[in-house]
Amino acid sequence: MKHTKSEKLYQEGLEHLVGAVNSPVRAFSSVGGNPIFIERADGSEIVDVDGNKYVDYVLSYGPMILGHRHGRVRRNVRKALRNGYSFGASTKSEIRLAKIICDAIPGMDKVRLVNSGTEAVFSAIRLARAFTGRDKIVKFAGCYHGHADSLLIAAGSGLATLSLPGSKGVPAAAVANTLIANYNDLESVKRHFEQHDDIAGIIIEPIAGNMGVVLPQDNFLQELKAICEDNGALLIVDEVMTGFRAKFGVTQEILGVEADITCLGKIIGGGFPVGAYGARNEIMEMVAPLGEMYQAGTLSGNPIAMAAGISTLLELKSQNPFAEFEEVAGRLESALLKSAKRHHVDLTVNRFGSMINPFFKKGAVTNFADAQESDTEKFAVFFWSMINSGIFLPPSQFEAWFLCSALSDEDIVKTIDAIDVAMKAVANA
Repeated sequence: MKHTKSEKLYQEGLEHLVGAVNSPVRAFSSVGGNPIFIERADGSEIVDVDGNKYVDYVLSYGPMILGHRHGRVRRNVRKALRNGYSFGASTKSEIRLAKIICDAIPGMDKVRLVNSGTEAVFSAIRLARAFTGRDKIVKFAGCYHGHADSLLIAAGSGLATLSLPGSKGVPAAAVANTLIANYNDLESVKRHFEQHDDIAGIIIEPIAGNMGVVLPQDNFLQELKAICEDNGALLIVDEVMTGFRAKFGVTQEILGVEADITCLGKIIGGGFPVGAYGARNEIMEMVAPLGEMYQAGTLSGNPIAMAAGISTLLELKSQNPFAEFEEVAGRLESALLKSAKRHHVDLTVNRFGSMINPFFKKGAVTNFADAQESDTEKFAVFFWSMINSGIFLPPSQFEAWFLCSALSDEDIVKTIDAIDVAMKAVANA
């Protein structure tokens, strides 16, 4: 498979873009080679500038749950465009999207719409601090909550991909109130609460999707909620990636826990920049203009993004593809494990709903340390073989694959065939 035009664009991009990309994971650093430049996409298919076609499991890192250029979303975005792009004033569509979100999520009376998952998370943390009058936040190693200074420590996603422990430019004072615990390790959480009486909250991904796909074990989330309740802290659940991915609503509901504050993004914008945070009235009334916790945004509630988000969520509710996602993810898991066994490759597969990730290692993956044991060189061989077979995957061992409702049986069969070719390449590398 040739990438001549992508290579040319990469060289051009180096002149004015940092690393020729606008997000580090797109640079392909951990898999070798240079980034593939995309020209268009439709349904489950994505096409690069050289005309190579792929079945897409990146899906813009999650938002495109209906596939690309879905007709309902496209029509409503075009309709919204006719009325104007941005007003800096309130619109009916903001209320409509907020109602859809709140109706779908238990315990969420009010929501504040923002422009990204990062905004949602750092606003939620500010809100937890305002509500409790405390400063410290517990986060988990390997969980990524956006690029706010206080959270760029022991994070997953691009930091894990680039093997970075944190980020330069973040002063010690910015992370002084961030306490690191280990995912699925209650004792590491309890120790923080024993040592500190000023913890405002715990923030966690319900499914840790930025160190692969790592699931909570043994009622871990319920125990975290109990710790928060016992200590007057708030449980902040970051569902930017998982919200509306495993059900019409939030993953925390499947897992049997109710957050004090929930963060959303990705799917609720239908491919446009949208984030949100919400909670019960008592907490949300701390937010300006009702309260003294200030947060604002010029483009928050942008009418084009609202149209895309409304259309995506209504179509998702109508389709209800979640059982089908479970079936497809099961087929892919089976194919990965059978092929790995056939070719004598160490592999563990984790999945939840429409998210799946193969780790090139022996044994279970239940935390960041486990995930970091993965053989990234083997993943790189696997990745490029899949690319050459027309399967577009995240260029990182630590990023989840996503499913969309536009996937056809032909796409799945093609993927399964490509998996076996790739696993053979890994075995022979």
